[in-house]
Formats: sequence, C-alpha cells, structure tokens
Amino acid sequence: MRINKYISETGFCSRRETNRLIAAGRITINGQVCEKGADVEPEDIVLIDGEEIPFNDSEPVYLALNKPMGIVCTAAEQVKGNIIQYVNYPSRIFAIGRLDKASEGLILLTNDGDIVNKMMRSEHNHEKEYVVTVDKPVTDEFLQAMSQGVEILNVVTKPCEVYKQSEEVFRIILTQGLNLQIRRMCKALGYRVLKLERIRIMNITLDQLERGEWRHLEKQELENLLSMLN
Repeated sequence: MRINKYISETGFCSRRETNRLIAAGRITINGQVCEKGADVEPEDIVLIDGEEIPFNDSEPVYLALNKPMGIVCTAAEQVKGNIIQYVNYPSRIFAIGRLDKASEGLILLTNDGDIVNKMMRSEHNHEKEYVVTVDKPVTDEFLQAMSQGVEILNVVTKPCEVYKQSEEVFRIILTQGLNLQIRRMCKALGYRVLKLERIRIMNITLDQLERGEWRHLEKQELENLLSMLN
C-alpha cells in the first residue's frame, strides 16, 4: 500500500498532508527516512516524528466550518492560526482540501481518510461555489472569459458557470481546484480579488453558519454526500 493511503486510513492526516510530512523528513519506514511514493508492507514499522501512528478507532466525524480569513488549512502544529487548533475538536480531525489564508467560507473537516481521498480526486468533477468581490465592475466580457477558461499555471482552466451578482460581485462554480485558481484567473483578466467566500461544496452549504462557527453534518446531507462520491 502506498504510504499516503496507509497514513490517511489511520485517520492521522490526509494524503496531501502526508506529502508535507515526507518532504520534511518526518516519516520513517523501518528506521529509514521515507521517500515520496514509498510502499508499505503489513509488517513494516512506520513512525512519524519517531512515534507510532495511533489508528483511529473513534466514531467518524464530519464537520462543516465557516472559516474566517487568517486561518491556515494545515494540521501542522507549528503554523500559527492552523485550522486544527482553531476548531479545537476533542479528537483528531483534518481538513478536506484547502481554502487559502486570505479566503473565507465553507470547508469540511473529518477523521475519515476514505472520504478525503474520494473528494480530492479531481476527475470526479465535484462542484464548489464561491462569491467573489473584485476591484472594478464585472463586465459581460469578463464573465464570458471566466466561464470559457483562462490560461493560468500553463494550463487553461475548465469551463465553468459564472454569474454576475452585483456591480463588483460575481458567483462562480468550479469543478477543479488549481492553486489559488480564482485569484489567478481574475488577475489574468486584469482584476484583483478583494474578497473570496466559498458558500457550497457539492451538496453542503454554509447553512447560516456564522463566520468562525462549525457544525456536524446532518445525517441526510452526509448520506447524500456519500452517495455522490460512490
């Protein structure tokens, strides 16, 4: 089993966070510093910072957080304002995906490594919806360009749905998650993002959550989410 999958299934952290631990040289397999893409056999001894990984035998946890600006989506304890310390949940959880430090809105957290892996696979085309405020009026030309795809990071973004909400505010529904995608798309078209809020991930919405508050997913919305992932 690949090391990323092995660690995510323990509930310790996500596959993406595992890559950061590997890059930092914090994971060892049988006493040897782990390399990216390493395989793990059942008899192997895997340690993080010299300690055994506690397997997650607690009840599955699924949270929705209305993230404020300034909170960093990482489980790294040394990072000031990290999301795990902010939520301060009594058992180990980690964020599903990312929402950059300057952005706010909906992000999901869990101790279920399987759901993280399914949601992070971009080929599933899971929708995420944002409300974006920019520094000048939103034009029809801008909306058309955003919806058709913008060249950033040496690729053209996938076509998406974009709607004007007010003079300098638009809504956008993405099915991919490139690094700082919306900010880079706007910049390429001569706009600067002043505020970026995620309001929906698939069937999960902020649902009147105040900024900084979190809630457990309700049974029905969790069942719907899981069915969409299968």
